[in-house]
Order: sequence, then C-alpha cells, then structure tokens
Amino acid sequence: MLGLAICSVALGSCYWAGRRSLGQGLTALLFFGYVYGILRANLLDIGSYFVFDAGMIGLYLACLWRGPKDNFAKKRSRVVFGWVFLLVVWPALLIALPFQPLLVSLVGFRGNVFFVPLVLLGSRLKRRDVMELSIGLAVLDLIALGFATAEYFQGVPRYFPMSPVTRIIYASSDAGGGFFRIPASFTSAHAFGGTMVYSIPFLVGLWTNAEKQWQRLLGFAALPAAMLGILMSATRLNFIFGCAMIAFFVFTANVKTKYKFFFSLLVVAMGLTAVTNVRFQRFKSLGDASGVTDRIAGSVNRGFFEILSEYPMGNGLGGGGTSIPYFLESQLRNPIGMENEYARILSEQGVIGLLLWLGFLGWFLLQIRTAFSKSEWATTRRLTWSIAAVNFGTAWIGTGLLTSIPGTVMLMIGAGWTAVPEEQRSALPAVRRVSVTPAPAFRSLGWSKQG
Repeated sequence: MLGLAICSVALGSCYWAGRRSLGQGLTALLFFGYVYGILRANLLDIGSYFVFDAGMIGLYLACLWRGPKDNFAKKRSRVVFGWVFLLVVWPALLIALPFQPLLVSLVGFRGNVFFVPLVLLGSRLKRRDVMELSIGLAVLDLIALGFATAEYFQGVPRYFPMSPVTRIIYASSDAGGGFFRIPASFTSAHAFGGTMVYSIPFLVGLWTNAEKQWQRLLGFAALPAAMLGILMSATRLNFIFGCAMIAFFVFTANVKTKYKFFFSLLVVAMGLTAVTNVRFQRFKSLGDASGVTDRIAGSVNRGFFEILSEYPMGNGLGGGGTSIPYFLESQLRNPIGMENEYARILSEQGVIGLLLWLGFLGWFLLQIRTAFSKSEWATTRRLTWSIAAVNFGTAWIGTGLLTSIPGTVMLMIGAGWTAVPEEQRSALPAVRRVSVTPAPAFRSLGWSKQG
C-alpha cells in the first residue's frame, strides 16, 4: 500500500509541475528518478517498481493537451513526431503476437517504448524550460553527492540492503581495495555516473548563461559535484565521456576566458582527488587492452547473427534482455540476450524494429549542423548532442541505454532538443510613441508636444 501511495504522489506532483511548465515537469520527474534506486531497495513492495513510471504518466498527461502553439514550434515537433510514431507503433503491434505472456510483453513494451515520447517533449523545450531544468539538475546533483558521500564513509550496504533488487550493486565490488562502486541514490553505480555525465552540459549552461548571480553560483557548485560523482561511481565508460566533455569545453567552447580558467581549476582539483585515492582509480584498467578486446568481442560477435537467423521476428517483448522484475522472471519463455543494446532490440522487436531504430539514429546524426548552430545555449546543445551521439554509438558494448532511470530521460530529452532548431527569440516590441503635453513653463524652451 505504501508503494501505491508513493506512486500516487509521483503521478500527481509530476502532473501538477508539468502543467506549470515543461521544465518544471521534467525536474519533478527527474527527482523521482534520482531517488528511485534507494527507494526501491528499501521498500520491497511491488508498487515501488512503478513509482518512476507513475511520474512519467503524470508528465505525459500534463503535456498531452499542451501541444506547440506557434508555427515554428509546430514545425519542430512535426519533424520528430514521425519517428516517435514509428518507434511506438511497431512494438505495440508485437504485443498481439504470442511470443511471451502478456505481463512479460507489457514489461517489455515499457522497456522498448515508454521513454520514446520524451524525444517529442525535448523538441518542445524553450529557453525558460532549459533554464528551469538546469537549475533542477544542479540541486539534484548536490543531493546525489550527499548520498554518495554518506555511502563512501558508512558503506553501501547500510543504504542498500541485500535483496534481489540490489544484486547488480553487490556484484560490483571491484573498486580500488575491494570496495563497492558507489550508486548514491540510483539503481546502480553506472546509472549514477551516467546521470552525472548527462547533467554536465546543463550545469555548464547554467553557470555561463544564467542572469542571476545565485544561479551562476549554483551551476558552478554543482559542476565539481557531478565530476566527483563520476569518480565515485568508478565506471570507466562514464569516466571517458566526462573527460571528453571537459576537453571539448576547454578547447572549443565560445565562452569567456574566465569561465575556462575556473573550469580548468575544477578539473585539476578532480585530477588530484583521483590520483590520491585508490577507490577512484578503476579507470586505470582501461589500459588492459586484452580486457577491452574481450568485452567488445563478447558484445558484438557472439550470438548476434545467430539471433538474426533464428529470431527474425524477435523473441517477443521482454524476451531478449529487458530487465524483468524478479516476480515475473519465472514466466519468461526461452529467454535470450547478450550485452549489446542493438542485439536486445533485435531479440525483442526483430529485424523491422532494429531497422527502425537504426533509421532514427541515422537521422539524428545528420542533424549535427542544427545542433552545432550558433545560439545562446550553443555550448550546452553541442555537448548534449555529442554525448547522445556517443552513447548511441557505443550501445553495442552494453545494455540499458533505453531503460536507465533517469539517464534515458536525459538522453531522449537531449536528443529531441538538439535535433531541431533552438527556439527563436521574438523581436523586441516596437517602442510606442506617447503624446505628452508639456507644462506652460517648458513651452518657451521650444519643447514639442511629442514625447
């Protein structure tokens, strides 16, 4: 009952915030995404699995009747809508096929479709929404760092008890000295580190574009929190992404020199932190070429073409690697899968579903000129598009790209926002001439009657 009550709170609050603005609605949704992992780990209630889903439904309902109003916004959404429609309709048709039990298929449908409409919402983001989202991310990153710090000193098991829900956390005790990778308040350390990576472009934008001093300071304070979060998660791929974004900002961003200077100081501080703490040095294993080669070989070569030949129509939604709740695992029929997001799509949606996704990704990559065009938020847009392109491009060496909470929300929102032109500033209103009759004392000075 408590889980269902929290679901109701999530649905209602995201709906209320979404009615106020898209930026506030996304911030409310991300709040439940940030606390989803620790909430589910400590509340072993079936309802706790659907807290984030309830928040998503609330946001979708809030945005359902709030379509774009001006012609430019309608044009932006129209470009994205066609792809969203195709990526949703095909899996919906697969539910009717008897590959998997209905409940498993519904869970698989959620894993393949539920986040896709966020691309459409991303295409509707306005400057005000982006600013509100950036402020929300800064606050949430600082909260996440608080959880991570507590787990660093008091231990992860104190906050994530052993259970079927936390298996992935307890299987990740390979940080320096045999410590657990720190998940903060997320479902896993990888979700923690990935979310921090996704938030960095918006934190940079908040720091460099905000008009109010407190907003700039908030963005500046949240940047080291996000960087330290990546180190504490001890996830190698996110470390690479974080370093790439740092280099991009320092060497290519068109911002004031003082911003680059202070950003460089942050980077130096994080570097010193990493080299003086063995728990933050798991990225050193990237130098093990044999391990990296084995990981790529296992993700690409083993089983992909066998799946293609044996399951051209897929093994049904949920039967190819989508995370299934432990209470439904016994109902899976002939489960297959491999550590490859595109193999998962092939396993569940068949060749047609895979081709649709590859078509969407090809279209997204072709929007690079749009994403890199000059604008007020140019640095944030370029970083956001780049991290989305890299994540889509590296999805063949892992799974969870389309189901990570809340990382997938930020991925899809960022993809939709950067694939369309940024909102245009309306022209300044014309200055209205006001007729003023001067006082008699000023008429003798030659004042006219037009003010």
